[in-house]
Amino acid sequence: MEAVRATTPERLRAEIAMVDDRGAPGTRRAGLAPLREGGAEPLGRLVGALRDYHRAAVEPYWPHIQSAVEADRAIRGRALLDGGTGELLASLPPVIRWRAPVLEADYPVDRDLHLDGRGLLLQPSFFCRGAPVVLRDPLLPPVLVYPVAHPAAPGFAEPGPWLGRLLGQTRSTVLRAIGDGCTTSELARRAGVSLASASQHACVLREAGLVHTLRHGSSVLHTLTPLGGSLLRGGAPLAVS
Repeated sequence: MEAVRATTPERLRAEIAMVDDRGAPGTRRAGLAPLREGGAEPLGRLVGALRDYHRAAVEPYWPHIQSAVEADRAIRGRALLDGGTGELLASLPPVIRWRAPVLEADYPVDRDLHLDGRGLLLQPSFFCRGAPVVLRDPLLPPVLVYPVAHPAAPGFAEPGPWLGRLLGQTRSTVLRAIGDGCTTSELARRAGVSLASASQHACVLREAGLVHTLRHGSSVLHTLTPLGGSLLRGGAPLAVS
């Protein structure tokens, strides 16, 4: 939010002009006029509105959102470790296709983005639906925002039989073994249980909201949800630098 508040008047005018360009020729959105000047008061109102929106529409669902994004990051990280950059790019959602040396994406308009030796930041997004998004300003560092897989919406039922099933040394060992992500076969090996037992324990932990499972090729990858990570830390929040 402070980055928004610190936006320069020049940047504001340039980006608002992009919004104006989408309207009828010769028209300008009157409601954006105060922002064009870049004063502290209109920027403060904008930041306040963004905070209110986040509190009402994002914050209540943040664990669910974070879980989906972290699961995607685990998939991409595993692809990078297994096969390098090519495997990472090939693992992206179907709307993006790696045909070396070109990365193609379904996009609303025909556009080419030349890196010219620059890196490309891949940004998974819970709020990106359908087509990926790139920054319009060619002078900014290249960023490709792509959609993550959307699991079923989180449930808010009262604790049921799963709470009793959750207790026990073996299941806590399985939860610890999942750590930063693993497949079912890796989980069985880490926890010292059979493949069928590892799958059953992961299913119960998933029902309890402690584990997120995402298919990766012919296998599935289990990662901890924020709730699962918090449970392992004894309820302490994850430190963010």
